[in-house]
Amino acid sequence: MSQSSANPGAVTVALSMLTLVPGGMGGSETYARELARQLVESPRVEVTSFLPRVAAGFTAGGTEQVIEHLRSGSSQADRLRVAASLARRTPELRRAMSGVQIVHYPFTVPLPYPSPKQVAVQSLLDVQHLELPDMFSRAELAYRRVFYEGFAKRADAVITISNFAKQRMVELLGIEEERIHVAHLGVDVSQYVPNDGPRKNFVLYPARGWPHKNHGRLVEAMALARKANPELRLVLTGGGLEALGELPEWVDRRGLVSTAELRGLYRDAAAMVFPSLYEGFGLPPLEAMASGCPVAVSNVGSLPEVVGASAIQFDPYDVEAIAEAIRTVVESPHIGAAGVQHAASFTWERCLDAHVAAYAAALARRQ
Repeated sequence: MSQSSANPGAVTVALSMLTLVPGGMGGSETYARELARQLVESPRVEVTSFLPRVAAGFTAGGTEQVIEHLRSGSSQADRLRVAASLARRTPELRRAMSGVQIVHYPFTVPLPYPSPKQVAVQSLLDVQHLELPDMFSRAELAYRRVFYEGFAKRADAVITISNFAKQRMVELLGIEEERIHVAHLGVDVSQYVPNDGPRKNFVLYPARGWPHKNHGRLVEAMALARKANPELRLVLTGGGLEALGELPEWVDRRGLVSTAELRGLYRDAAAMVFPSLYEGFGLPPLEAMASGCPVAVSNVGSLPEVVGASAIQFDPYDVEAIAEAIRTVVESPHIGAAGVQHAASFTWERCLDAHVAAYAAALARRQ
């Protein structure tokens, strides 16, 4: 296995991110961008990122190899077209990646398939499709069965983002614990300005309009909470919110917003309420905490692991419980102070360390 690194002793890695659709992949996109940035800056790793033309510049200064004439898109049909195109171009792409020790797939889908001589590492952020199958189409379930589950069972290492996700992979996929490595996501607290002063009378929920994000119950709960606070509003950000249909006039559907605008909303909101039914990690609660925003989250999935005792927790299936959490968190601005300190314990540097350890373990398996 060759190693042509300018840094003696550095591990050489190809990040295969050819399925990336910029702006359309939620938290997994934040994870991949920050991971690439950390890897680029680390003397322990020499990394080349493989990207479609539409994502050129994604690593902000890292070494990139842009693959031309590769269409992208977020629909199931788009993803199948990309998969077919990558499969046809496997020999060409394998040659381009042939000088590295490890091929890593941050967006889970193992395309192009690595050479048998190379170590393969897959990021599998959750197994939500096995936990909540009714929220996925038959085509999507089949796609994940092949590209998520199938490859996870043969990869040299699987990287996931919470102990909760790891345990569910062990239980549902039968993967050995020692082959799964947990890398908690991070928050660059230097990019957030905590607000410990007055806040505006609105609740923020930054999430794409996917079914498991549970917008419907949140809107019902807000209607109940507004009986005691009639001026309270709900601000929604994220893509795909048109799927929610008609909403009350007190709901502000912002859609996709800039990073600067989202950080401003974190600073201004009375509270951030996160009623998701399933998360492999859940980064927005930590981002809100870094801004001093009081947070309330679901008590399911990885969220209790992520927020600890620094946020209010509630049953996301119980509208009354969500409403009570809204009332409590809006009236408890002191919660924000505890959140700032808690968020600071999740760093991208620690996330990098976990990835480097996973790379080392994967290489050791081949020796």
